[in-house]
Amino acid sequence: MTEQDKNKLTSGRVLVRNVIWNFVGQASPMLVALVAIPLLIKGLGTDRFGVLTLAWMVIGYFSLFDLGLGRALTKLVAEKLGGGKEQELFSLVWTALALMGVLGFVGTTVAMGLSPLLVYRVLKIPEHLQNETLNAFYLLALSIPVVISTAGLRGILEAHQRFDLTNAVRIPMGVFTFAGPLLVLPFSQNLFVVIAVLVLGRVIAWAGHLTLCFLIMPTLRLGIARHRAAMRPLLSFGSWMTVTNIIGPLMVSLDRFLIGAMISITAVAYYATPYEIVTRLTIVPSALVGVLFPAFSASLVQDRSRTTMLFWRGVNYIFLALFPLTLLIVTWAHEGLNIWLGAEFAKNSAFVLQWLCIGVFINSLAQIPFALIQGAGRPDLTAKLHIIELPFYLLAVWWLISNYGIKGAAIVWVMRVAVDTAFLFGMAQRFLPNSTAGRRPVAFAIPAALLTLFLIPLLSGIAIKIIFLFLMMLSFTLVSWFLILAPEERVNVQNRLKIIRIFSETIKP
Repeated sequence: MTEQDKNKLTSGRVLVRNVIWNFVGQASPMLVALVAIPLLIKGLGTDRFGVLTLAWMVIGYFSLFDLGLGRALTKLVAEKLGGGKEQELFSLVWTALALMGVLGFVGTTVAMGLSPLLVYRVLKIPEHLQNETLNAFYLLALSIPVVISTAGLRGILEAHQRFDLTNAVRIPMGVFTFAGPLLVLPFSQNLFVVIAVLVLGRVIAWAGHLTLCFLIMPTLRLGIARHRAAMRPLLSFGSWMTVTNIIGPLMVSLDRFLIGAMISITAVAYYATPYEIVTRLTIVPSALVGVLFPAFSASLVQDRSRTTMLFWRGVNYIFLALFPLTLLIVTWAHEGLNIWLGAEFAKNSAFVLQWLCIGVFINSLAQIPFALIQGAGRPDLTAKLHIIELPFYLLAVWWLISNYGIKGAAIVWVMRVAVDTAFLFGMAQRFLPNSTAGRRPVAFAIPAALLTLFLIPLLSGIAIKIIFLFLMMLSFTLVSWFLILAPEERVNVQNRLKIIRIFSETIKP
């Protein structure tokens, strides 16, 4: 790989293009789901659709069986590309894929053994659907090696910053996740057939990723090679990733289980609905972080000053993208819920929506230092942080729910992500030379933004909210343009606006 090729791994133009690809890749299935889900509920019936949603969830959680090797492979490949050690990639990649294959077969064995217990004992599946569901679960279990090795293949492409290729597969496969079952409905409602179509889609996606990996790494066609020395860094990185992947989702979803156990299922609806709304905002940091993770791994080997620039620009862009949306949602939480779901829902969920939205904004900013720490090869730091946080969070969420209900759950969730974010930013500084460079404007803007958001619940009256919102958006625009955006970024924005204006003028009748 030439020096020019190495620089492309972290070039601004490539990273921006890849973020757009990622955003489109994640948003497309969501748009299809809006249309497909009502049709699937009508066609399959509520019970079968419930099992299908479990299948979607299970396919997503199968990645736990890879013990973090997919993320580890992305990191190590990007690191070696950045360091000019391409000759070591051949054995590294095949070693990782072999390990993931073994883990996949272990996962299949475990899943097949647990399937009867889940179907007949744990899940409340109607008796007439149990055999059908069990066969579908067996089929899902058989697909685990395919799902896991696909994550590894995708990691290779991401390490090369070929998000155009990964999303060329992700977009049609994401759409097929919802459209595939619809194609089956005219012929069969049997869950085994529906799941078989989903599994077939995963196999096709695996073949597509493998073909693309052969294209960008022709040496992989030479044969299969394993290198025992490569196993240690893969397993070391991956094992700590697994700790984070287990504890993180636990702390995310635990509050809803406790609300259901300590209050009522109705309270869960009042809490979970605003949660589902605001977590859609995470598509923005997810699209950005997926691109920055391999860029951090490569730049830490090449040029750490560039790592600093990428880090603070990532923070800037998430702040610029999410603060206006967060401001709008927090300001109009009660009115929006009242129009969408009615007065009762607005009364019970508006406070929760406001706090959770602020929490998602804070947590989105935390994704940048989280990706940097992972990219630096220190997933143990984030895993240890989560291990320390867990018992304190368990006590706090239990106490606050007991005393303040779902409002308490929302407050403690925001407190946890705020503490988590503060520690992640602190830990990230050790990997950033000249870490203060480029951060001063956003370092002042973030606390001011949070203070503004927390003051909004004190406002009352439509007119006051409109005036407040106008002043805040005006201030945000001025601060963003003159303080947060760098001079070259302002020039780029002006050029884009000029292109849009010229284009609009050319299509006028």
